[in-house]
Amino acid sequence: MPRTLYRKLVESHTVARLDAEHVLLYADLHIMNEYTSPQAFNGLVERGVGVLRPDQQMSVVDHVIPTRPDPVGKRVIVIDAAARQASNFTRNCERYGIKLFDVNDPLQGIEHVVAPESGLIRPGMVVLCGDSHTTTYGAFGALGFGIGTSEIEHVLATQTLSYRLAQTMRIHIDSALPAGTTAKDLVLCLIAKISAQGARGYAVEYTGEAIRTLSIEARMTLCNMTVEAGARAVLVEPDDKTFAYLRTRRGNLSEAQMEAAITVWRTLRTDAGAQFDSEITLCAAEVAPYVTWGTSPDQAIPVDGRIPAPTDGANNVESAATARALDYTGLAAGARIEGTPIDYVFIGSCTNGRIEDLRAAAAMLRDGMRVAPSVRAMIVPGSGAVRAQAEQEGLSEIFIKAGFEWRQPGCSMCLAMNDDVLRPGERCASTTNRNFEGRQGRDSRTHLMSPAMAAAAAIAGCITDIRNWEHHDV
Repeated sequence: MPRTLYRKLVESHTVARLDAEHVLLYADLHIMNEYTSPQAFNGLVERGVGVLRPDQQMSVVDHVIPTRPDPVGKRVIVIDAAARQASNFTRNCERYGIKLFDVNDPLQGIEHVVAPESGLIRPGMVVLCGDSHTTTYGAFGALGFGIGTSEIEHVLATQTLSYRLAQTMRIHIDSALPAGTTAKDLVLCLIAKISAQGARGYAVEYTGEAIRTLSIEARMTLCNMTVEAGARAVLVEPDDKTFAYLRTRRGNLSEAQMEAAITVWRTLRTDAGAQFDSEITLCAAEVAPYVTWGTSPDQAIPVDGRIPAPTDGANNVESAATARALDYTGLAAGARIEGTPIDYVFIGSCTNGRIEDLRAAAAMLRDGMRVAPSVRAMIVPGSGAVRAQAEQEGLSEIFIKAGFEWRQPGCSMCLAMNDDVLRPGERCASTTNRNFEGRQGRDSRTHLMSPAMAAAAAIAGCITDIRNWEHHDV
């Protein structure tokens, strides 16, 4: 029978069939952070169990770490609870011999940025992590998904997971994105169209011309945020772009081994005639720059659109959600989102903290441009490697001259689990993945958008349409 890529990956990693809906799944790589792993390590100690395969674990301190521009080697976590969390994590990793990108490691960064750039993610792998945005690795044709704390403990002890099989969905995206739009706009548009529950329970595979034209980093953005539509996994068939990216990050593979691996990776594709449980088609040419207006990623509109009213809802639940979101964000139904004043700009996160994202943001900044006096703007690179490359390319100088804060790597204001927090009522143009109530600080207001849109908003002092920026060849 013809098989989907998802089925191939699951079947190649199935240790045992548990019942009609569950398998025991083998994990090639398990990634941890200091936030979701402490209870798992405590469980191992209480049971007197060790870590089965330490070499197939990777750890990063990223959620609670401050991003102040302190020199590498002198970063200190000053919040007591966070400092204890990080130090306990360090001790646990040392105890079990697990590789850790610690607070003052020059390559420290966000787990979903560090792992790919370190060459740890390859097509055909199963990658697990106690973080929902592990779907990022689908950009390489790897099956990545988030797991809970009890599951982390099980993976550490056995390198396996009891896994419930997902239904399959193909999202085919024709054409190519128009000038001025990005993978971030594409995924916000998609989520707005199908809702935050539109892919719930599905393993999604992206296909089509639009996907083939995206860079690997853009595909990571797309796969990263598709979880906001409820997807359990997200996949893109590996291709020559994938292999070119991996050739520069092949680690200990020789040239001959790399070519042999690519030969195998080329077989990782959905067979002709394979059936999906659901199909969605979208035209990329119709996608505009998108911005969220509410408190869920699916509450998004084109930047030249108008904010919906509760009466526009398809049902009572949707109408009530719209009313609540408008009350929280302080926006008026029927008003234009473009021109909405902002207080803060945040460019970073596992969604948009890679070097291509920083290049896109810097490209918006012409000599002499300055961050609006009413705005505080920060750039937080996704990793130490991204930060170093941005400095080498002169991007950091562009940001600093324009009045942006040039910070150290970390999750930072994506989830305000550190000292980068919005004050109540502050409105932020953000390149992150979630705009939930209080996500960036109590009573804060978040508008998700692309790095280019966020950089432009910092200069304009409000949400603005970059397609109207005459100086920029969008």
